Amino acid sequence: MTIIQIFILLFALFAISRTLRQFRQGALSIAWLIFWIVFWIVVGGVALSPQTTDIVAKLVGVGRGADFIIYLSLIALFYLMFRLFGKIEDVEREITKLVRKLAVEEKEVMEEKKKEK
Repeated sequence: MTIIQIFILLFALFAISRTLRQFRQGALSIAWLIFWIVFWIVVGGVALSPQTTDIVAKLVGVGRGADFIIYLSLIALFYLMFRLFGKIEDVEREITKLVRKLAVEEKEVMEEKKKEK
């Protein structure tokens, strides 16, 4: 076993422990818990047996397993960026709605105070 394999396995175990911790704290749903645990188990499995990526790469028409992993990683990262940008836009819209609502309510309160005087 090489140093990089040991490093990847240790990191996968660390990531699984963090995932379980987030789940216990209520930050992850059961679906995301399962997804991330399966993901890190696959990462550990590929670290232990890297030749399996060569087999999958040949099936999909990519030359080397490492290239296949890089392509998959790039696709996943760009998809996650797309999702994050969408979530950020949603949060910004919600904040804008709330600020507008608070401003209107504050104005109404100020007008009520003026009427009382």
